[in-house]
Amino acid sequence: MRFDYTRSVGPTIGAFLTGLRDRKVVGARGSDGRVLVPPPEYDPVSNLPLTDFVDVADTGTVSTWTWVREPQPGQPFDRPFAWALITLDGADSALLHAVDVASPEQIHTGLRVRARWAQETTGDIKDIVCFEPGEGSAAPTAPTPSEGGAEPVTMITTPVDLSYKHTASPQETVYLRGLAEGKLIGARTDAGDKVYFPPRGANPTSGLPTEDYIELSDHGTVTTFCIVNVPFLGQRIKPPYVAAYVLLDGADIPVLHLVLGCEASEVRMGMRVKAVWKPREQWGHGLENVDHFEPSGEPDADYETYQHHL
Repeated sequence: MRFDYTRSVGPTIGAFLTGLRDRKVVGARGSDGRVLVPPPEYDPVSNLPLTDFVDVADTGTVSTWTWVREPQPGQPFDRPFAWALITLDGADSALLHAVDVASPEQIHTGLRVRARWAQETTGDIKDIVCFEPGEGSAAPTAPTPSEGGAEPVTMITTPVDLSYKHTASPQETVYLRGLAEGKLIGARTDAGDKVYFPPRGANPTSGLPTEDYIELSDHGTVTTFCIVNVPFLGQRIKPPYVAAYVLLDGADIPVLHLVLGCEASEVRMGMRVKAVWKPREQWGHGLENVDHFEPSGEPDADYETYQHHL
């Protein structure tokens, strides 16, 4: 899941980001006299807006740290490094940032560090690439944007990238392995219970495990649907198209999927549809093995067939 989040930054965060763009670190003085970096928008003591901005040094002292043996995507380095809380000279609160050291033996509480600035700064926390052991500024000789009369930073765009790692339950495992074999597997608690697709670990009404597995047909009935007319970032199908709940034959719970193969205006409640599978070599352990549903050509289902599933 990935999208760009654009927002206005306001005067306080804007001052901090504008300072970073100009290779300066800006804090704010609170009502108790402490200089806070990064500056919060409101005084933690009085709750009033903070307006007394103060430049602090880009050197400081490590107050605490942790070692990252296996960096994750999106982190500052693709090699081991340290995260640290760094109290900059002139500040009374600590800034969280990366410290570029080769081993945990090279970092300790009390270590003096300095900022390593990016060659090109834009008004982002990443304008400080990292901190490194040493004294004195490590800023490059490239001119700062303010020397060219750049406007203050008022807006930022932050890419949001979410990745999920899911551990399948025993019931999900049966379902996912079935998909890899071209089967649609539902499950129920017993012969008199509802058939869930995808299977759930337990019946939500009784709490009993759903371990009675049933192979379902890849034909079904549209119970309700939505015509998507609005384009959005990452959309892989040109609007208009239909997202519909399809009640597979033999199931009691409909599943959300695409309905293609006809005009969006032709899709209707009760329409009979069939699964269109991707080529066998593209199958994995997921419902995306079914590319979409399309009209099967069968007569529409009676309303009584699907009314309880709306």
